[in-house]
Amino acid sequence: MRKPWWKWLAFILLLYTCIAGFLVKIPVLDDRMHQSVRNLFFHVPMWMTMMVLFIVSVVYALKYLRSQNPIHDYYSLEYARSGTLFGTLGFITGMIWANYQWGAPWSGDPKQIYAVIGILIYFAYFILRGSMTDIDKRSKVSAVYNIFAFCMTIPLFFILPRMQESLHPGGQGSEGNPGLNPADLDANMRLVWYPAIIGWTLLGVWITTLRIRFRIYQEKQLLIHEQA
Repeated sequence: MRKPWWKWLAFILLLYTCIAGFLVKIPVLDDRMHQSVRNLFFHVPMWMTMMVLFIVSVVYALKYLRSQNPIHDYYSLEYARSGTLFGTLGFITGMIWANYQWGAPWSGDPKQIYAVIGILIYFAYFILRGSMTDIDKRSKVSAVYNIFAFCMTIPLFFILPRMQESLHPGGQGSEGNPGLNPADLDANMRLVWYPAIIGWTLLGVWITTLRIRFRIYQEKQLLIHEQA
C-alpha cells in the first residue's frame, strides 16, 4: 500500500462520484424519493466503509493479542477511529435523507436507534483507552473490547433492524426493511454506485494510514525524548 496508485484511484473515483452522482439520470422510484436517492452514493458507501475499517481493526486486535506487538495496537486503534468517523458521517447523511423522506432527521426508526448504539459502543472504546495509563494493560483490554464491539455491530446493524418494521427504504414487509435492495438500482446508478463504494473505502484506508504513520512518528519522538 506504499505505492501511490491507489491514492490516485481513490481521488479519481471520488471526484467521479461527486460529479456523476449529481448529474446521472435517476429513475423515478416514487415522487418523494426521486432526487434524494442521489444520497445513496454517499450515505450507504460510508456505512460499508465503516464496516471494512472495523473488520481490519478487529483483525489487528486479534494480532495484537497473539503477538503483543504495539504496532498492531496502533493499527487496531486507528482503523477503529476511522471506522467510527465514517459511521458518524453515514449517520449524519442518513439524517439528512430522513429529513426529506420521513419529515424529520430523527424518527426513532429501529435502524437509527441501533446505529446510534453501535457508534456509541465504539466511542466507549476510545473512552476506555483514555482512562488507562498502563500501556500494556490498556492495549490488552482495548483489544478484547474491540472484539466485543465488533461482535455487537453484527446484530445491531444487520440482524435486529430486520426483525422489526422500519421506515428505511428497500426490502421486504409492508413498512420496508433496513436492507438495501440492489434490484432498485438501474444501470446508470450502478455506474456510480460501485465506484463510490471503492472510492470511499480507499479514502478511509488512506486517512487511516496517515494517522498510523503520524502515531508511529509520535512514539519515536517520545522515545528519543526519554532517552535524551
